[in-house]
Amino acid sequence: MTQDVEMKEQQAAPSNSVTSTGPSTLQQLKEIASLIETGAYAREVRRIVRAIRLTIALRRKLKASVLHWFLNFALVPGSEAHSRLLSYLPKEDELDMEVDTATSATPAPVKHSLPEFEIYCYLLVLIFLIDQKRYNEAKACSSASIARLKNVNRRTVDVLAARLYFYYSLSYELTGDLAEIRGNLLALHRIATLRRDELGQETLLNLLLRNYLHYNLFDQAEKLRSKAPRFEAHSNQQFCRYLFYLGKIRTIQLEYTDAKESLLQAARKAPVAALGFRVQCNKWAVIVRLLLGEIPERTVFMQKGMEKALRPYFELTNAVRVGDLELFKAVAEKFSTTFSSDGTQNLIVRLRHNVIRTGLRNISISYSRISLTDVAKKLRLDSENPVADAESIVAKAIRDGAIDATLDHASGWMVSKETGDIYSTNEPQIAFNSRIAFCLNMHNEAVRALRFPPNSDKEKESAEKRRERQQQEQELAKHIAEEDDDEF
Repeated sequence: MTQDVEMKEQQAAPSNSVTSTGPSTLQQLKEIASLIETGAYAREVRRIVRAIRLTIALRRKLKASVLHWFLNFALVPGSEAHSRLLSYLPKEDELDMEVDTATSATPAPVKHSLPEFEIYCYLLVLIFLIDQKRYNEAKACSSASIARLKNVNRRTVDVLAARLYFYYSLSYELTGDLAEIRGNLLALHRIATLRRDELGQETLLNLLLRNYLHYNLFDQAEKLRSKAPRFEAHSNQQFCRYLFYLGKIRTIQLEYTDAKESLLQAARKAPVAALGFRVQCNKWAVIVRLLLGEIPERTVFMQKGMEKALRPYFELTNAVRVGDLELFKAVAEKFSTTFSSDGTQNLIVRLRHNVIRTGLRNISISYSRISLTDVAKKLRLDSENPVADAESIVAKAIRDGAIDATLDHASGWMVSKETGDIYSTNEPQIAFNSRIAFCLNMHNEAVRALRFPPNSDKEKESAEKRRERQQQEQELAKHIAEEDDDEF
């Protein structure tokens, strides 16, 4: 099971107080709390989404002392959530909390703690524990947050809940206990469906697919995917993950055409910052294209930042392209560890037949007539009866239409037919049709993704309303621009 690649973060240098970096961090946390409070009271989900993006940008600056301060600010001191979250933080760091009173005085706690504040505090502490590699505490914290989420049914909490679901699964995956939460994830998906939480359904469906694929349970994953409710995607990141998992399922089920489309679409839609995810998509897409008999272009392997990661697949593609069975075996043995870690080892075993077929196609083009003994030597078949194997391979290739030749069984010859004009066949038309369909599909998706301003020609708006509308449009444009920069 190929794991989604997370960006490795460099830890900041330790310090004995938060006086130097504290004020800016604390001020940003206060702004985030203000966004959450405004979004909760006004029921504006976009403000909660904005708060999460600011949190992701702030996660490198999080320290135990800063979290202590924020918990005292956002939660009611002495409450159950406050006491529980404090128990997950390091005890020794409590004494390091020395905030400069001149720059950051201790604020009064919130009088009426909102559920959004409580869930956000769970998310903040959970991110900190995972970044500090304290996975056992992260498991306990995530389990407590999920138990609390089951009792909260507010649309402004759905965005925070989707993030908690992700880190809940991640904390158990990092400790190797992913199978333990499968039943709980199914229950959460059922609850999200009943509450019509579509973002939660997207996230939980991907987490369940990842859970099944982690243990190679492809049939169960396909059954769940086929019966899960379908609706328009709300998150580009979750949609990319869904396409990636769908491509892997289709590949194992030998549906290579659908798998290729899903994997290439996932790689194309993925944010530029999600380099690791795009690398995994391209690895699987290369294998699927080879299984389809296609040879990927060299530019696929020369993409910025992917040259080193795709090097084993470049050499594998070269071996398939020339049809050299010995070179294919050498490459497979040389990079067997890489292929096993990527989960593509079993697929590469399937490629052996494609290598032989490619070599046979080259032979049929080069020779008008050749003996089966020479065919076996050129293909480097190492079986007990290579001539008989060569005859069966040639017969199957002729039947499948891979080569245009005839087999003389009595004389032991393979006779190739003259190469005709490809433009007199339907192949160019099929190729153009597939390209046109691809472009039309991309155009339709772009049109569906457009956002149109409201009709303003019915009534004239005042200058104040016009300024307010322009400000909202600018915030919406900024929101759309930052969508791809969200943590993948």
